[in-house]
Amino acid sequence: MGNARPVLVDGTLHLQSREPLDQNGCQVNWRTNAPRLAAGSLIGAVLAVAVPACSDPGDLTINNNGPGDVTVVTGDHEVTVDAEGGAVILDYGCTPADVTVEFSSGRQVVLPGPVCPDQRIVVGDATATLQPVSSSQT
Repeated sequence: MGNARPVLVDGTLHLQSREPLDQNGCQVNWRTNAPRLAAGSLIGAVLAVAVPACSDPGDLTINNNGPGDVTVVTGDHEVTVDAEGGAVILDYGCTPADVTVEFSSGRQVVLPGPVCPDQRIVVGDATATLQPVSSSQT
């Protein structure tokens, strides 16, 4: 025990390590454990950032500024949006594929997907586009 030093405690001589001890009383050598501790810290930090990101998929917003009702098909959802109205699919996240907007006239507009919550579907008079969601709308 070259790194231990004698210490007198209550009249008894003890050898005290200069290295810190873990919860089991074993010596912890920071020089050899540093890479493992750094890797563990990095993994913990990544998980702390990744988990909240996955816990809230976000809302998909549809605005219908046109004169007629439309049906929006996301691939796994079908939503009818009234004229001059809107809809929000809560906690939906991104669509699995393209989005189809069907007008009462029979016309269809296909928006390339996936469409995600940072975009909103904006319907006009026989038109449909994707527009970014502003930070004031989130």
